[in-house]
Amino acid sequence: MAKTLDELVRTSELPVFVDFWAAWCGPCKTVAPSVKQLAHEFDGRLKVVKVNVDQQPEAAARYQVHGIPALMLFVGGELKWRTAGAISYQQMRQEVLKVIG
Repeated sequence: MAKTLDELVRTSELPVFVDFWAAWCGPCKTVAPSVKQLAHEFDGRLKVVKVNVDQQPEAAARYQVHGIPALMLFVGGELKWRTAGAISYQQMRQEVLKVIG
């Protein structure tokens, strides 16, 4: 099992969807149910990870997170999509499908 986000993104056989968030962030709370739904719908096709930027500021810095929620999708270690701010479940799902089919 991967010990760090970098290792997970680099070695996962599945695409990795990352939600950078914080407990005090209102928009993060807004997208949380959508992220959970995405994990459920794409179970077995997508690995969904939540990264608390207050607990892991080095990861947020390394991935150049300037606003949260920041959502990113990696395939084979390569960043394929990213956005910052709250988006709807349908938008999130559409972007994932564009990348992983």
